Amino acid sequence: MTAVSPLAPKAFPDLPVVAGVRFAAHECGLRYRDRPDLLLAEMALGTTAAGVFTRSLTASAPVLWCREALAGGQARALVVNSGNSNAFTGAAGVASVERTVKAAAAAVGCAPGEVFVASTGTIGVPLDDGKITAALPGMIATLSAEAWPQAARAIMTTDTFPKAASRTARIGGVRVTIAGICKGSGMIAPDMATMLGYVFTDAKIPAPLLQRLLARGADRSFNAVTVDGDTSTSDTLMLFATGQANHPPVTDERGLGDFRRALEAVLTDLAHQIVRDGEGATKFVEIRVTGAASARAARRIGLAIGNSPLVKTAIAGEDANWGRVVMAVGKAGEKADRDRLVIAIGGVRITENGAAVPGYDEAPVVAHMKGADILIEVDVGVGRGRATVWTCDLTHGYIDINGSYRT
Repeated sequence: MTAVSPLAPKAFPDLPVVAGVRFAAHECGLRYRDRPDLLLAEMALGTTAAGVFTRSLTASAPVLWCREALAGGQARALVVNSGNSNAFTGAAGVASVERTVKAAAAAVGCAPGEVFVASTGTIGVPLDDGKITAALPGMIATLSAEAWPQAARAIMTTDTFPKAASRTARIGGVRVTIAGICKGSGMIAPDMATMLGYVFTDAKIPAPLLQRLLARGADRSFNAVTVDGDTSTSDTLMLFATGQANHPPVTDERGLGDFRRALEAVLTDLAHQIVRDGEGATKFVEIRVTGAASARAARRIGLAIGNSPLVKTAIAGEDANWGRVVMAVGKAGEKADRDRLVIAIGGVRITENGAAVPGYDEAPVVAHMKGADILIEVDVGVGRGRATVWTCDLTHGYIDINGSYRT
């Protein structure tokens, strides 16, 4: 385990109990030693489920299972292992998922289609699922509604700290709770989801509506972060609604404004924590793009900046090299007006009218670059599209972690 990221929160948050869900963590020894690597979550009868998954064409066997199981809209169990992604493992990987699902269904007492699974870790290595299936029956006795820290740690791989967030909202005047955990540090450029993220609420929301809320929230949070530009084979984000809150029935999005805002706040908080735990990261970077041809164009420009090794290494070196931002905007493939391009760093305007601002003083920008939180603002001068993207710097620590990941 590497040192805890300098951008990590001071402590694990005090997450509330979400009625209708309990957790258990276990050390199977799939890869790691002296740390939990298996999570079991048990959910109340009637829990609805929503999910967004990687669009990678080499998606893992667990992702393929979850896509199919999600059609039923119901969930009773979640099984997650770390240390092995069960990706690119062929028919053996599919059989591994089936055995895990069967064992979890028997342990919890539900149908296989109500079991969701995920694996994260090394690609292309057969999963020793016997260690998982042997552990599941005994984990039932250790289930606890308060085991959030253990649950968050069990799904970690190269993460340096466990990630969690919660909010409350009101539906029909009744208070509901939303809380979740996630993991991710490298191979982060989510495409419909994050590395692994699981959010739970005691609200009673039908699965189709829950799916719309999650998809929209994921697009505004996890799909707007990047660490290294790489999309995982295992990206999974799921939302489970246990239905234990006593609020009026919900049939559409009317009356769910507060819930939607709270859900997006949880998702954004979790997504930011992934960036703050980016492998080797020392800076958290917010990139605001305005004046683009569309919101989608603005995001593509923001991601071009956020994924640029030249921009990211300049930030790591605290070098106020704004020319690299100009480069990234130009390569994004979206409309931009060179002579109307405005770039500001730390609130200091640097460019206008196709050149540096007359009398530009770099000193305050250099001072801003020495901080842990960096703000880059870009207006490309062609429209009204806007988007915000979050990323981190690129340091030698990233090479150290990934150069020795399997050895």
